[in-house]
Amino acid sequence: MTIIRSAGLLMFRRVGAGAEVLLAHPGGPFWSRRDDAAWTLPKGEIDPGEDPLAAACREFREETGFTSAPPFFPLGELRQKSGKRISAWAFEGDADPAALVSNRFELEWPPRSGRMQSFPEVDRVAWFGPEEARRKLIAGQAPFVDALERWLRGEVTAAGAEAAPSAGPPASDGGRRPAGA
Repeated sequence: MTIIRSAGLLMFRRVGAGAEVLLAHPGGPFWSRRDDAAWTLPKGEIDPGEDPLAAACREFREETGFTSAPPFFPLGELRQKSGKRISAWAFEGDADPAALVSNRFELEWPPRSGRMQSFPEVDRVAWFGPEEARRKLIAGQAPFVDALERWLRGEVTAAGAEAAPSAGPPASDGGRRPAGA
């Protein structure tokens, strides 16, 4: 059995004494009417031989249109019920959810209709405080929010912070680069 590995980024911004995280809602007909326990951090599969942090940065950009910037703070790796393993990093930034630009995928819809339709991988993003984020996240991803909160409280040092891996020149960000990045 092949273990599927994904990597993602959790953008956060400081708000007063706390923080908010940017979560993504999956696009397509299967997720259209779901809200609680349906959101995720922007993430995707790691290509063979690809650095996991480079994959996380690539997927964040493909799914949101927003850029990410170091330092990146490791949040650990989780195993979902499906067996998929997700590695995640947090970084501080800001983005306007209205500026979302997601890549698309094609799916036969309705099933067995012979009609292919195009859907965004992410149909919306939004900022959530930690408690609401835990409720919105797909089961099993809430520990990433817990890890971020521990780091923000100073319970975990920034010694594990990483710079962005070299993946060639940055792509044009179309003016959507997070503030402070």
